[in-house]
Amino acid sequence: MTASTDLVARLSAVRTAIAEAAAASGRSAAAVTLVAVSKTQPVPAIEPALALGQRVFGENRVQEAKAKWPDLRLRHPDLELHLIGPLQTNKVKDAVALFDVIETLDRPRLAEALAAELARSDRRPRCLIEVNTGEEAQKAGVAPGEVAAFLALCRDRYGLSVTGLMAIPPQDEEPGLHFALLADLARRLGLAELSMGMSADFVTAIRFGATHVRVGTAIFGERAPPP
Repeated sequence: MTASTDLVARLSAVRTAIAEAAAASGRSAAAVTLVAVSKTQPVPAIEPALALGQRVFGENRVQEAKAKWPDLRLRHPDLELHLIGPLQTNKVKDAVALFDVIETLDRPRLAEALAAELARSDRRPRCLIEVNTGEEAQKAGVAPGEVAAFLALCRDRYGLSVTGLMAIPPQDEEPGLHFALLADLARRLGLAELSMGMSADFVTAIRFGATHVRVGTAIFGERAPPP
Protein backbone atom coordinates (compact mmCIF):
# COMPACT_ATOMS: atom_id res chain seq x y z
CA MET A 1 0.00 0.00 0.00
CA THR A 2 1.44 3.37 -0.99
CA ALA A 3 1.56 6.31 1.41
CA SER A 4 -1.11 8.05 -0.66
CA THR A 5 -3.41 5.01 -0.66
CA ASP A 6 -2.86 4.61 3.07
CA LEU A 7 -3.88 8.24 3.68
CA VAL A 8 -7.02 7.76 1.59
CA ALA A 9 -8.04 4.82 3.79
CA ARG A 10 -7.24 6.62 7.04
CA LEU A 11 -9.04 9.83 6.07
CA SER A 12 -12.08 7.83 4.99
CA ALA A 13 -12.08 5.98 8.31
CA VAL A 14 -11.88 9.25 10.28
CA ARG A 15 -14.73 10.77 8.28
CA THR A 16 -16.85 7.67 8.89
CA ALA A 17 -16.10 7.75 12.62
CA ILE A 18 -17.09 11.43 12.77
CA ALA A 19 -20.36 10.76 10.96
CA GLU A 20 -21.20 7.80 13.21
CA ALA A 21 -20.35 9.69 16.40
CA ALA A 22 -22.42 12.67 15.30
CA ALA A 23 -25.39 10.46 14.42
CA ALA A 24 -25.15 8.70 17.79
CA SER A 25 -25.43 12.13 19.42
CA GLY A 26 -28.41 13.14 17.30
CA ARG A 27 -26.34 15.54 15.23
CA SER A 28 -25.52 15.86 11.55
CA ALA A 29 -22.01 14.99 10.41
CA ALA A 30 -21.97 18.45 8.84
CA ALA A 31 -22.11 19.94 12.35
CA VAL A 32 -18.58 18.66 13.03
CA THR A 33 -15.65 20.15 11.12
CA LEU A 34 -12.59 17.97 10.67
CA VAL A 35 -9.41 20.00 11.14
CA ALA A 36 -6.70 17.85 9.56
CA VAL A 37 -3.57 18.56 11.60
CA SER A 38 -0.79 18.82 9.05
CA LYS A 39 2.00 20.05 11.33
CA THR A 40 5.40 18.61 10.31
CA GLN A 41 3.82 17.11 7.19
CA PRO A 42 5.44 18.10 3.87
CA VAL A 43 3.35 19.35 0.98
CA PRO A 44 3.43 15.99 -0.89
CA ALA A 45 1.86 14.34 2.16
CA ILE A 46 -0.91 16.96 2.29
CA GLU A 47 -1.83 16.90 -1.40
CA PRO A 48 -3.69 13.55 -1.30
CA ALA A 49 -5.95 14.94 1.42
CA LEU A 50 -6.61 18.01 -0.71
CA ALA A 51 -7.44 15.74 -3.66
CA LEU A 52 -10.06 14.06 -1.46
CA GLY A 53 -11.72 17.40 -0.76
CA GLN A 54 -10.27 18.09 2.69
CA ARG A 55 -10.11 21.86 3.02
CA VAL A 56 -9.66 22.61 6.74
CA PHE A 57 -6.15 22.14 8.15
CA GLY A 58 -4.38 22.92 11.40
CA GLU A 59 -0.78 24.01 11.92
CA ASN A 60 1.20 24.51 15.12
CA ARG A 61 3.94 26.86 13.97
CA VAL A 62 3.58 30.10 12.05
CA GLN A 63 6.89 29.77 10.24
CA GLU A 64 6.17 26.24 9.08
CA ALA A 65 2.75 27.28 7.80
CA LYS A 66 4.26 30.27 6.02
CA ALA A 67 6.56 27.94 4.11
CA LYS A 68 3.79 25.52 3.04
CA TRP A 69 0.42 27.14 2.63
CA PRO A 70 0.56 30.32 0.49
CA ASP A 71 1.21 28.34 -2.72
CA LEU A 72 -1.37 25.71 -1.79
CA ARG A 73 -3.94 28.43 -1.14
CA LEU A 74 -3.38 29.83 -4.63
CA ARG A 75 -4.41 26.43 -6.00
CA HIS A 76 -7.18 25.91 -3.43
CA PRO A 77 -8.66 29.30 -2.52
CA ASP A 78 -11.39 27.64 -0.42
CA LEU A 79 -8.87 26.44 2.17
CA GLU A 80 -9.43 27.26 5.84
CA LEU A 81 -6.28 27.28 7.94
CA HIS A 82 -6.31 27.07 11.75
CA LEU A 83 -3.46 27.98 14.07
CA ILE A 84 -3.61 25.39 16.84
CA GLY A 85 -0.23 26.01 18.45
CA PRO A 86 0.99 28.82 20.71
CA LEU A 87 1.28 32.26 19.16
CA GLN A 88 4.11 34.59 20.08
CA THR A 89 3.34 38.27 19.81
CA ASN A 90 6.22 38.82 17.37
CA LYS A 91 4.52 36.37 14.96
CA VAL A 92 1.11 38.04 15.05
CA LYS A 93 1.50 39.87 11.74
CA ASP A 94 2.28 36.67 9.87
CA ALA A 95 -0.42 34.75 11.74
CA VAL A 96 -3.13 37.23 10.79
CA ALA A 97 -2.00 37.11 7.15
CA LEU A 98 -1.95 33.30 7.05
CA PHE A 99 -4.69 31.93 9.26
CA ASP A 100 -8.46 32.07 9.07
CA VAL A 101 -8.90 30.89 12.67
CA ILE A 102 -6.57 31.42 15.62
CA GLU A 103 -7.48 28.80 18.23
CA THR A 104 -4.93 29.72 20.88
CA LEU A 105 -5.89 33.14 22.18
CA ASP A 106 -4.77 32.87 25.79
CA ARG A 107 -3.55 36.16 27.30
CA PRO A 108 -4.26 39.90 27.28
CA ARG A 109 -0.94 40.81 25.66
CA LEU A 110 -1.74 38.58 22.70
CA ALA A 111 -5.25 40.03 22.43
CA GLU A 112 -3.75 43.53 22.36
CA ALA A 113 -1.24 42.54 19.67
CA LEU A 114 -3.93 40.93 17.54
CA ALA A 115 -6.15 44.00 17.82
CA ALA A 116 -3.29 46.26 16.74
CA GLU A 117 -2.55 44.07 13.69
CA LEU A 118 -6.21 43.81 12.72
CA ALA A 119 -6.39 47.59 12.70
CA ARG A 120 -3.67 47.55 10.02
CA SER A 121 -4.99 44.61 8.03
CA ASP A 122 -8.03 43.71 5.97
CA ARG A 123 -7.92 40.15 7.34
CA ARG A 124 -10.37 39.17 10.08
CA PRO A 125 -9.54 35.73 11.48
CA ARG A 126 -11.92 34.23 13.99
CA CYS A 127 -10.46 33.60 17.43
CA LEU A 128 -11.01 30.82 19.94
CA ILE A 129 -9.94 31.15 23.56
CA GLU A 130 -7.67 28.33 24.68
CA VAL A 131 -8.86 27.05 28.05
CA ASN A 132 -6.54 25.21 30.43
CA THR A 133 -9.27 22.93 31.73
CA GLY A 134 -6.90 21.00 33.96
CA GLU A 135 -5.22 24.18 35.24
CA GLU A 136 -1.85 22.59 34.50
CA ALA A 137 1.07 24.82 35.39
CA GLN A 138 3.12 23.82 32.34
CA LYS A 139 0.31 24.35 29.84
CA ALA A 140 -0.92 27.52 28.15
CA GLY A 141 -4.53 28.61 28.34
CA VAL A 142 -6.97 30.56 30.47
CA ALA A 143 -8.19 28.99 33.70
CA PRO A 144 -11.90 28.08 33.49
CA GLY A 145 -12.86 30.58 36.17
CA GLU A 146 -11.22 33.41 34.24
CA VAL A 147 -12.68 32.75 30.79
CA ALA A 148 -15.72 35.04 31.14
CA ALA A 149 -13.62 38.04 32.13
CA PHE A 150 -11.05 37.35 29.42
CA LEU A 151 -13.79 37.00 26.78
CA ALA A 152 -15.24 40.36 27.81
CA LEU A 153 -11.79 41.95 27.59
CA CYS A 154 -11.16 40.52 24.13
CA ARG A 155 -14.50 41.69 22.80
CA ASP A 156 -15.08 44.97 24.61
CA ARG A 157 -11.59 46.44 24.79
CA TYR A 158 -9.96 44.86 21.76
CA GLY A 159 -12.88 44.20 19.41
CA LEU A 160 -11.81 40.65 18.59
CA SER A 161 -14.18 38.17 16.97
CA VAL A 162 -14.19 35.40 19.57
CA THR A 163 -16.44 32.59 18.39
CA GLY A 164 -15.57 29.67 20.63
CA LEU A 165 -13.30 27.77 22.99
CA MET A 166 -10.49 25.26 22.54
CA ALA A 167 -8.89 22.84 24.98
CA ILE A 168 -6.43 19.96 25.25
CA PRO A 169 -7.26 17.78 28.27
CA PRO A 170 -4.50 16.49 30.56
CA GLN A 171 -3.04 13.26 29.19
CA ASP A 172 -3.61 11.28 32.38
CA GLU A 173 -7.23 12.23 32.99
CA GLU A 174 -10.56 11.17 31.52
CA PRO A 175 -11.04 13.54 28.55
CA GLY A 176 -14.81 13.48 28.77
CA LEU A 177 -14.73 15.39 32.06
CA HIS A 178 -12.79 18.19 30.39
CA PHE A 179 -14.93 18.18 27.27
CA ALA A 180 -18.03 18.50 29.45
CA LEU A 181 -16.46 21.42 31.31
CA LEU A 182 -15.57 23.19 28.06
CA ALA A 183 -19.03 22.61 26.60
CA ASP A 184 -20.69 23.99 29.73
CA LEU A 185 -18.48 27.10 29.61
CA ALA A 186 -19.34 27.66 25.96
CA ARG A 187 -23.07 27.32 26.63
CA ARG A 188 -22.97 29.78 29.51
CA LEU A 189 -20.99 32.29 27.46
CA GLY A 190 -23.07 31.91 24.29
CA LEU A 191 -20.16 30.67 22.18
CA ALA A 192 -21.00 28.42 19.26
CA GLU A 193 -17.66 26.78 18.44
CA LEU A 194 -15.96 24.05 20.47
CA SER A 195 -12.58 22.82 19.26
CA MET A 196 -11.82 19.70 21.26
CA GLY A 197 -10.78 16.14 20.58
CA MET A 198 -7.75 14.74 18.79
CA SER A 199 -6.87 11.40 17.19
CA ALA A 200 -7.29 9.38 20.39
CA ASP A 201 -10.47 10.97 21.70
CA PHE A 202 -12.34 12.85 18.97
CA VAL A 203 -15.29 10.43 19.11
CA THR A 204 -15.72 11.23 22.80
CA ALA A 205 -15.40 14.95 22.07
CA ILE A 206 -18.19 14.76 19.50
CA ARG A 207 -20.42 13.13 22.10
CA PHE A 208 -19.88 16.19 24.30
CA GLY A 209 -20.67 18.66 21.52
CA ALA A 210 -17.42 19.33 19.65
CA THR A 211 -17.92 21.40 16.52
CA HIS A 212 -14.27 21.03 15.47
CA VAL A 213 -12.00 18.03 16.00
CA ARG A 214 -8.25 18.28 15.43
CA VAL A 215 -7.01 15.01 13.94
CA GLY A 216 -3.45 14.46 12.75
CA THR A 217 -1.93 11.03 13.41
CA ALA A 218 -5.12 9.15 12.54
CA ILE A 219 -4.99 10.75 9.08
CA PHE A 220 -1.31 11.25 8.28
CA GLY A 221 0.28 8.53 10.40
CA GLU A 222 3.07 9.12 12.86
CA ARG A 223 4.64 12.52 12.38
CA ALA A 224 8.21 13.11 11.32
CA PRO A 225 10.23 14.95 14.00
CA PRO A 226 10.21 18.74 13.60
CA PRO A 227 13.23 20.25 11.81
